[in-house]
Amino acid sequence: MAKTLVLSFIARDRPGVVERLSETVAREGGNWLESRMAHLAEKFAGVARVEIPGGKVASLKTALTALDEEGFHLMVEEAAEDAPPAGPLLNLDLVGPDHPGILRDISHCLAEHGVSVEEMETDIRGAPMGGGSLFYARARVRAPARLGEDQLRHALEALASALMVDITLREEA
Repeated sequence: MAKTLVLSFIARDRPGVVERLSETVAREGGNWLESRMAHLAEKFAGVARVEIPGGKVASLKTALTALDEEGFHLMVEEAAEDAPPAGPLLNLDLVGPDHPGILRDISHCLAEHGVSVEEMETDIRGAPMGGGSLFYARARVRAPARLGEDQLRHALEALASALMVDITLREEA
């Protein structure tokens, strides 16, 4: 029976990082299913979901551990059986003047309402007019089935006002 593993990794950014990792997975009989990767502060970081025959899990873990010698820092976890997600998917966009704590406050509001973050990207960019920096966040979140979209929208609007940021929440198409 096939097992699903989640790999998280970080390495010094250089050509061939993805090739080396994917080559190791394929050589051990694994199948690369999905991933998210990015260049951050001269490092290359990512997370990947791979599938491998149950009898090959140990050999893949050993092969991946050997990549430590090449500067990879890896963590490998077996994924739980996929449970069907409940509740609607929503897209959240945020932009506002950067200051410490924005992400903490937004993520606290989401967690307080039982909302799960499926994907999130954040960035800081220079403000187009007037100088300063703007904090941008784009997230795909899953609300619990029991939570009304309006209830979450009101909580986020109150928080947006307190943080002086703009938040847009819309149902995923």
